[in-house]
Amino acid sequence: MREEAERRARAAGHAAGEDAVRRASFDAERLADASAPKVDTVPLFTVDTAPVLTIGTGPTASTDPPVSNRMPAPSAPQPERAPVLLADPASTPARHVRTRRLTRRIALIAGLATGAALLLGSSAVVTAMMAPPAGVTGTAAALTVAPPTIQQLPVPDVDESPPAADLCALPTFTNALQAGDDEGAVVAAGGGEAFRAAVVDGRAPCVNLSDSSRIWTVLDKHRPASPIDYRPSSLVLPDGVRNIEGGALRADAASALSAMVTAARVAGAGELALESGFRSYQTQQATYGRHFAERGEQADLVSARPGYSEHQLGLSADVVACAGSCTGLDELAASPQGQWVVQHAWEHGWIVRYIDGATPVTGYTPEPWHLRYVGTALAKAYHDGGWTSLEEFFGLEGAPDYLG
Repeated sequence: MREEAERRARAAGHAAGEDAVRRASFDAERLADASAPKVDTVPLFTVDTAPVLTIGTGPTASTDPPVSNRMPAPSAPQPERAPVLLADPASTPARHVRTRRLTRRIALIAGLATGAALLLGSSAVVTAMMAPPAGVTGTAAALTVAPPTIQQLPVPDVDESPPAADLCALPTFTNALQAGDDEGAVVAAGGGEAFRAAVVDGRAPCVNLSDSSRIWTVLDKHRPASPIDYRPSSLVLPDGVRNIEGGALRADAASALSAMVTAARVAGAGELALESGFRSYQTQQATYGRHFAERGEQADLVSARPGYSEHQLGLSADVVACAGSCTGLDELAASPQGQWVVQHAWEHGWIVRYIDGATPVTGYTPEPWHLRYVGTALAKAYHDGGWTSLEEFFGLEGAPDYLG
């Protein structure tokens, strides 16, 4: 019974102590609320209420000071004092639950104030960047902040080069033409390719491709000699060339053939001989009549009718290969001489007139032995351009058959 009485006495004293603690805490909270400045807070953003300030009385003070379990004597009530915001070792704040709540409230107010200052400072910086310079107002300010206009790059004016002048207006060209110097006229035109282009483009009206006396004349099944029984004024035998039938050539063609035969011999290709050169209108009548008797209408593929043969111009030569004795026309292509002719004849002003694959244009089966003299300048342009017929070279229609 004694022990039970003592226990009850202790419980009563403990309850009285807790009542005193609660009264002291309530009085301290009222005093703190009365003395704290009134601050209007705007809910701008959420701040975590982690402890910021440290309140304590010793060097090992923590953010959340422990609540003391010691009970003050009922007869000695605790004096009321203002809360301490900064840690001060000399001060000894009241240690109870209310102090922790006050600390968190102060931290929340400080955080909100700091965030508001940062927000206002950022807004001021952005406003300063977007504001127009001093003295710029109204429309000018709007233009200041508008994106710059990208100017279009200037487009250069490219003028098309005018065509070359009319060859017939060039004195050097017309003088050579009047003098009968065909090679000199081609050189005066700027070379073989320039001459060809001018003729094709119609910029050489004084050049007649049907003039049988010119090295550039085109004679085929659509274009006969003019006149029909044309005969060159000067015919000579080529020097240093074996001549099987005693054929002659125009002087310029004869000189060019002599140079080509000599070059082939010096190059080691072997000897070339002249099988047939100039053939008159009358001679061609007999030649074509013989082929027609043997082949009928198929003769037109291997022989020209009178007045349509390039041999009548004195500018064509049928050549054969010789090694002691001479072979026939058909054996030239497979010989070293024939291969050399294909590669080097153009260097001396000659072209192979009727080649394999050009029959739809020329009207004749391939004749590797039939060479046509056009001069060195035109022969170079013909070779360099990879042309296969004079018709195509000068932009003329093909002539596979006779007209009428």
